[in-house]
Amino acid sequence: MKATPKSINAPRVVTLKINGQDISGREDESILDLARENNIFIPTLCHLDGLTDIGACRLCLVEVQGMNKLQPACVLRPSEGMEVNTDSPRLQRYRRMVIEMLFAEGNHMCSVCVSNGHCDLQAAAQILGMDHVRLDYFSKPRTLDGSHPRFVFDENRCILCTRCVRVCAEVEGAFTWGVMGRGIDSRVITDMDERWGESTTCTGCSKCVAVCPTGAIVDKGKGASEMVKHREFVAMLREQREREG
Repeated sequence: MKATPKSINAPRVVTLKINGQDISGREDESILDLARENNIFIPTLCHLDGLTDIGACRLCLVEVQGMNKLQPACVLRPSEGMEVNTDSPRLQRYRRMVIEMLFAEGNHMCSVCVSNGHCDLQAAAQILGMDHVRLDYFSKPRTLDGSHPRFVFDENRCILCTRCVRVCAEVEGAFTWGVMGRGIDSRVITDMDERWGESTTCTGCSKCVAVCPTGAIVDKGKGASEMVKHREFVAMLREQREREG
């Protein structure tokens, strides 16, 4: 039997405009991918190279001509002739509101956080010019789990990006982390809502610590200057596995 050429199944190349700039890309890429390939900035929090995108944080919303609703760039696929705007007064207002809501919902006092200076939420607030929160703070009591011998999970600083859930499932394969509840009652848990130190599935790999964008999951005993997180390892590990697999 004659082998089918790989080119037959190759993704189609499409041409579109982002901020008025003509761009070509594969239809299996996302608008976020294409924007970054062309040095167009779109802020993100839940996105991380090497993990499946879910469009949870809504920070990467963009305007698409012909669509009334804003679309998350991380899961939006390009199509021929599409016109995308990544920076407008409307988008700036939306993104600022998203950041303010995240700060108002949790305990994100940067000056006393171990991830101060190494926090994606803090960096996003600075980039978007958020210097104060105009919303009332939502002070719902949340737990701090220090039962693990090496790590601490502070639910007060969790923004439900689910990076920990995805890296634990997709890269480590342990499936320790998950999400429980719905709406405002949603929360990240380990196993069947057990204390982290009692988990029978956690391998102690620290991948969740490395990918956490805030000070929600941290190493015990480390100061702010030591909490540098090397998140690029996720994409490198996935690429290596794909080459070997």
